Amino acid sequence: MSLNKKHNCTPEFHLTAGPAFAVRPAAKWIKAAIIAGMTTTTAFALQAQETQTALDENEAELEIIDVVGSRRTIQDQIAIKRESNTVVDGLSSEDIGDLPALSIGEALESITGAASHRENGGATEITIRGLGPFLSATHINGRQATNGSGDRSVNFSQFPSELVKKVAIYKTQDASMIEGGVAGVISLETVQPLDFGKQRIQGEIKGNYNPDEGNIDNDLQGDLGFRGTFSYVDQFEFDNGKALGVSFGVQRQDISQPEAEYRSSSPTGSSLWACLNDPTNTNEGFYRSSAGDCEDQVNGSSNQGYDTSIDPETGKAVSDGTPYAWTGSSRSYRQNETSDERDAFFLALQFQPSESWDINFDAQVSDRTQQESRHDLIFLQKRATPGLTGPTLVTNQVGGILHWEGQERIESAGEEFSREENYRGYGINIEHYATDALTINFDASYSKTEREELQISNRGRTADRQFFSWDMGENIPHFTLTDFDVTDISNYTDSLRTRIDKENTRDNEIKSARLDFDYALNGEVFTSIQAGLRTSELSFIQYGGSQGNGSRNEYNLNTDVTSALEVLESCQKSFPESDFLSSVSDGNIVTNVDSAGNVISSGTGSSWATYDNVCFSKAVAASQGGEFAYPALEYENSGTIDVTEKTNSAYIMTSYDTEMFGKLIRGNFGVRVVDTEVTSVGFRNTFDVVTDELGILSLVTGDSLEKIQGGGDYTEVLPSVNLVVNYSDDILLRGGVYRGMSRADPSDLGYSRTFQTDDDIAPTSLADLLVGVNGSGNPNTQPLMSWNYDVAFEWYPNEDSIFAFGVYYKQFQGGFQQETVLENFEIDGENFALPVTSAVTTDNESDLFGIETSIAYRWDSGIGIKIGYNYADTDFEFEDSLYGDTFITDLDGNTTQLSAGIIPPGSVPGFSEHVFSTQVYYQIGDLDTAVIYKYRSEYFQPYTSNGTRLRYVDEVGVWEARASYKVNDHVRVKVEAINLFSAPKSQDYYVQGTLGEVNDYGPRLFAGVSVKY
Repeated sequence: MSLNKKHNCTPEFHLTAGPAFAVRPAAKWIKAAIIAGMTTTTAFALQAQETQTALDENEAELEIIDVVGSRRTIQDQIAIKRESNTVVDGLSSEDIGDLPALSIGEALESITGAASHRENGGATEITIRGLGPFLSATHINGRQATNGSGDRSVNFSQFPSELVKKVAIYKTQDASMIEGGVAGVISLETVQPLDFGKQRIQGEIKGNYNPDEGNIDNDLQGDLGFRGTFSYVDQFEFDNGKALGVSFGVQRQDISQPEAEYRSSSPTGSSLWACLNDPTNTNEGFYRSSAGDCEDQVNGSSNQGYDTSIDPETGKAVSDGTPYAWTGSSRSYRQNETSDERDAFFLALQFQPSESWDINFDAQVSDRTQQESRHDLIFLQKRATPGLTGPTLVTNQVGGILHWEGQERIESAGEEFSREENYRGYGINIEHYATDALTINFDASYSKTEREELQISNRGRTADRQFFSWDMGENIPHFTLTDFDVTDISNYTDSLRTRIDKENTRDNEIKSARLDFDYALNGEVFTSIQAGLRTSELSFIQYGGSQGNGSRNEYNLNTDVTSALEVLESCQKSFPESDFLSSVSDGNIVTNVDSAGNVISSGTGSSWATYDNVCFSKAVAASQGGEFAYPALEYENSGTIDVTEKTNSAYIMTSYDTEMFGKLIRGNFGVRVVDTEVTSVGFRNTFDVVTDELGILSLVTGDSLEKIQGGGDYTEVLPSVNLVVNYSDDILLRGGVYRGMSRADPSDLGYSRTFQTDDDIAPTSLADLLVGVNGSGNPNTQPLMSWNYDVAFEWYPNEDSIFAFGVYYKQFQGGFQQETVLENFEIDGENFALPVTSAVTTDNESDLFGIETSIAYRWDSGIGIKIGYNYADTDFEFEDSLYGDTFITDLDGNTTQLSAGIIPPGSVPGFSEHVFSTQVYYQIGDLDTAVIYKYRSEYFQPYTSNGTRLRYVDEVGVWEARASYKVNDHVRVKVEAINLFSAPKSQDYYVQGTLGEVNDYGPRLFAGVSVKY
């Protein structure tokens, strides 16, 4: 029996809404490329098949060629897909450090159907088949991974690709896989040193230059960055057949991540409104009779805007039929100085004391610190100027503003931001070959992520409201000011303020263990029976403070101690960047004109007055006698979220491999049963029930906090079937059916509850006093379930070629809606069932249909191509909580519509209709080059801070390139580039057509040398 035998309890692979997609330029190119690629590939594949037949007849004359580089990567991708019993696509490297990407995110993007959400110019969260990351699961060495985001996605930029051996995406599942992942499961594997089978010492150093960084005078990072990696793998044999393998790798990264931004107020709170745009209404909106915020009424309510609530007399929205336009509290530009530092360490020990035992220990450690020094030019904008703003307003069909005029304040603001994230993952796996037929596997693991964010927010503003206007350019707005110089620091001397925040401090921890059995059968049909048990405990804590999810120290400048101008001038710094936003602007972002409309050079351009943020904050705090310090957070706080999720599961699965109707078939079928219990802890102020002399009861809030607790549970049965038919030597037919589940994010499982009292009556009993509960978070949120069906046709003309076409269908059981339920509370020794309204998973059904194709071919000239395309369509609806159709279900199950929305619903979070990637490579001799293009159509991406509001990320296509040259057997030089043509990321708020944010990253260039022995 081989000491390197793999256990079978973990899936593995063995190596041998907007305009129609068709009318967009990128889409036309994609469509043409697919058709041409399919046609060309088919023709050449037929030729290749004939050639292969001829070569087989002369096999004795063949020379064995060691295939490496891009060609080897494509061959491995083809082999992974061909040999698996499930629908899977993956990447594998011959050596550590050979994955063809700068990060795990970029590597995964090259897999058919995978796309990323970009932050700081790189791939972070990964979507599968256009479905958002909350519908996916990520495993490292077969184990769940934690993160610091409060959701279940993984920030792949945290893990260096140089220290990962294999990545794969399982698009169908079998019963042995850890539950969770309607869209699919992303699997990362590090090296097992004895299985690697050879000694390897390897080092690599890459220099980083970002052209946009060359235009920035960055106080946090120089123009040049680097990432250095060292890895070592070795094996040691001892007496009596014992063997020990050792592998470790370290990486240090120190780079910049330049980012220039245009920003509008986000829809997460109450800063972005649909204001009425009705010339006949002078009480509110853009035509109000007196100057003021457009969402406020001159006589009446504030913070209203377009009223979506149902008018009981008409059954429609109160503001039904009234024109409106979207406006935020501000529009701004942001210049960033950035730094990204990461230290990573991966370790693996593999010990085989005998042929019957295989013991593996592995560890992954990553410490990452991101810093940004932000400089903002902010134009406040909600205020309507009578006789000016309304009559001059120009909007598009969805109410997005294209031209605005008015009188408002202007701010020079700044932020100093840092995020520290620390990941620790440890695991031990013990495999025992009890008999020739029975293998027992035990695995235990621990994973923890800690995140902390620190932020300084500064403000200096104009004392008077300035007249200005702006017009929407091709990508961003451009402002025109009258006799106002934005580069003059003395213009911002009013209302100096600093805020010092500590927020989003989170701990996410997973402890788990599993025991698996694999019994080999001697039958002609069934090859093995696998069964196993797994237990895990996930904990998530977000620490609260004075601002809910954090704490704040705030100071306003005391002008009796220090003048505003003195603070500004002492902390002033030159604008850090030249050519700011030049790749997305139509010229100057600000134009200063005189009263006659003549351009004034001072104040015209793409810069403004800026200052050092720390200097500013310290000076303002000192003027109040305060100390510059980040505030403390605390566990016992009303803003704290503390969730514990315990899961126990069991499965049984049978694998088969036989012949039927003259065809070889293989696969598996089984069932997994999952039981989950959620406990959520919160804190609220204590209270006393007070009775006055008349016997009237009231609730009096105390000064201390008390601990409260809620929870929920569910049990789900997850059957699965996978089938592979070897129709011929080079054609496979594949199918899979499984029931999947995706759990709610841990941050949504919190438990915050406060009592509602009836002030309109004179209650004489607790039953009369308490009428309900205000609450946020729902620990009893049920998972989103789905039935998933896949069928595929795969043709493998040769080891360099594939044509695969698949169809899949998913039926979701569940949606999201507000619902009123009864929860039990103990008050003064009595038990009360009180109604509370919170988000729940409904029984609504929705469908998703998709097609997926992969094509690869290589010509004898050394040129090869790989194409991946995924199309999906769904009727899943996600309503915005403020401007969508909202409903509530009462205790009797009756559903009532609360509002009639003015925006269409979003789809599945993260859903893209089209995902496309192509790679053209040229490999001849020691030269290996590749050009990659990745396209993703627009998608709905909920905010982390408020996941009930709609935000759309617009379509984008990104180019990458890489090249390497093998100097000799030990040395290789490499160059790589990300975002070659500086594709920006743009976002729309509430509805597509209302521009919210544009992020311009610029290209990222890396060059280096690797040495291996």
